[in-house]
Amino acid sequence: MENKSRWLIQSVSGLLLTGSGLCMTIDAGFSRFAGDDWFWYGTFGLIVFQAGLCVVIDSLRFRSK
Repeated sequence: MENKSRWLIQSVSGLLLTGSGLCMTIDAGFSRFAGDDWFWYGTFGLIVFQAGLCVVIDSLRFRSK
């Protein structure tokens, strides 16, 4: 796979993961105020958010080549 296509795939998937994790974390916050179970859902949302940031940052090394 060439560098440009790998950069495109990784950057888009990283942005999707980042947005999904942020939405999950915010939804867990709303669940907390509603009195529902929220801890594990919010923790998983933060993990997805951080993984998305890592994938976006990792994709930058293919952009510069």
